[in-house]
Amino acid sequence: MSAAVRVASAASAKTPATVAAATTLGLAAVSWVFAVRQMNGMDMGVATALGSVGFFLGAWVLMMAAMMLPGAVPVVFRLVGRSGRPRALLLFLVPYLAMWTLFGLAVYALYRPHGTLAAGLVAIAAGVYEFTPLKQYFCRRCHQEVDTGFEYALYCIGSTIGLMALLIAVGVMSVTWMGVIAAAVLGQKLLPATARIDVLLGLAMVGLGILIFLAPSAVPGLTPPM
Repeated sequence: MSAAVRVASAASAKTPATVAAATTLGLAAVSWVFAVRQMNGMDMGVATALGSVGFFLGAWVLMMAAMMLPGAVPVVFRLVGRSGRPRALLLFLVPYLAMWTLFGLAVYALYRPHGTLAAGLVAIAAGVYEFTPLKQYFCRRCHQEVDTGFEYALYCIGSTIGLMALLIAVGVMSVTWMGVIAAAVLGQKLLPATARIDVLLGLAMVGLGILIFLAPSAVPGLTPPM
């Protein structure tokens, strides 16, 4: 095969991958818009109620698409570029979001409105998880090659479950905290998978937990307005 043919072949493979990556970012942006609308008026900090299962899952899927899809763009680009078929994006997104939906069902089954003491404990426990070899394993796997959206979702959930627990504890329907957690998730996905990043994030989460214990009113959105 000549050099010109190889270049043309590589360019043709990159075109669907580029479109798929842009589509993924577009879906994330649209999901942000609809998630903010869905969550409007729902945030009561630690006292937030989830509403009906249908309402919550609708909001949850939008939240996960908004928060998680930007960090999945490199994976989408590789998978679609490798297959050369645009439908590879759909084959990735459906099982990926389905796994996050199942995670949301577990959240709905276990969640209860709670107090600041419980929120502080969860924040500290979530921070400690960032130090564990298990978290570091999942984070490394998130940066490696995967074959399916199901596989990537498993690694993604394992890598971000501490951050998601923090979001659920301090304000599961808070757009502000959703943005903070989304930024942390994106950083973990795009920055190199190093223990230093996990340690810094874990220390910040533990520090937040201590602040919740000592001065809950200083934590934005933690308690419902009087």
